[in-house]
Amino acid sequence: MLKSSGKMRLVPLVAATYFMVSGGPYGLEDILGGAGYARALLLLLVVPFFWSLPTALMVGELASAIPEEGGFYIWVRRALGSFWGVQEAWLSLAASIFDMAIYPTTFTLYLGRVFPEMTAGHRGFALKVAIVLIATLWNLRGATAVGKGSVRLMVVSLSPFVLLILIALWRIVHGGAHFESMGFSPTRDLGMALSVTMWNYMGWDNASTIAQEVEDPQRNYPRAMLVSALVVMLVYTLPLLAVWAFGIPSARFSTGAWADAAGLIAGSWLAFAVVMAGSLDGLGTFSALTLTLTRLPYALAEDGLLPAVLRRVTSRGVPWVSVVTCAICWALALNLTFERLISIDLVLYGASLLLEFVALAVLRVREPHLPRPFRVPGGLAAAIGCGAGPAALIGFALYAARDERVGPMPALLFALLVAAGGPLVWLVARGFRHREK
Repeated sequence: MLKSSGKMRLVPLVAATYFMVSGGPYGLEDILGGAGYARALLLLLVVPFFWSLPTALMVGELASAIPEEGGFYIWVRRALGSFWGVQEAWLSLAASIFDMAIYPTTFTLYLGRVFPEMTAGHRGFALKVAIVLIATLWNLRGATAVGKGSVRLMVVSLSPFVLLILIALWRIVHGGAHFESMGFSPTRDLGMALSVTMWNYMGWDNASTIAQEVEDPQRNYPRAMLVSALVVMLVYTLPLLAVWAFGIPSARFSTGAWADAAGLIAGSWLAFAVVMAGSLDGLGTFSALTLTLTRLPYALAEDGLLPAVLRRVTSRGVPWVSVVTCAICWALALNLTFERLISIDLVLYGASLLLEFVALAVLRVREPHLPRPFRVPGGLAAAIGCGAGPAALIGFALYAARDERVGPMPALLFALLVAAGGPLVWLVARGFRHREK
């Protein structure tokens, strides 16, 4: 059992969850460019009810009922057996290879808007590696340090957007609003806009893997899910409304364009602040996800399914071998493009998420008397229906990403081949278990 030198309280848990899911408006630009303002706002307001809310409810129930290190891996293993538990862990860790590469990539895209010479050639890759290294060193200080640091980073990284909203509002009041019309261009990619929306709202279950490092998890997990969900929705919609009313054409938005919008609204100083906040945002998100995802190899090693060396921890209770191993793997995917990363990520993460919803329903049947401090409202039918919205959205996102490619191979086929490696991982994991016996 992993013992932490300190427990993460509610506010740091909210901040860490915020970074695991969102980290700020960064990443919304492709939704605006692909859907336009009105449709982007509609996506950001509607998708959470079919994607984020069911996931947050599921996490609230299972994390409070089974507050164990390893989170969703433990839920699936307990409900469906060790084979499916390993599949859940494999899908999540495989998805992380592509998901974690997105944040350093976004960071370099933003920095290149103001300092293109800093991100040219090998410098851009070096900056991405630096983000991985800093987050790794930060995580070696423990969960409490990451949680408290996330609170500070959340305040700092959101400050430029608070200024952007206030300055835009002041200029709108004195110069009038200039809302872009709702005209639709057939060149816009609504499918990609939906995929990016889902990506911007996914990751609620990641917070569950550090349950033993959270103070009063039965009470704090449901509360953290609710508060962070409200914060994320406001962080997404308010800046969007501000730039829409200010009159910046949505067609100008692509990854990294918040810096351009800030420059148009207030000048180069705010553009610079947005870029710097973007770097902190990328670091905060990468660090928070490092905290949670590195507990999966540790939990598998605890079950005898991975080498015992992954159980090694520091004096602060940090599984340092797992942290370093994961960081190396994440660094290897840093050169993939943003769109390809999202397509692959959604396939793998979507499959793991659906397994969690199956576990929710199965545990309702197999363990009806399991103490559940928080329950998804309704009976078994509600628990089963909870996964319907996410399943439908995942299906549509897969269809929309059908033309994405990784080299000569379709991105979806590549992701399915990665997912199909799960049974092989299970055979290898069983070998470790038998060897330990």
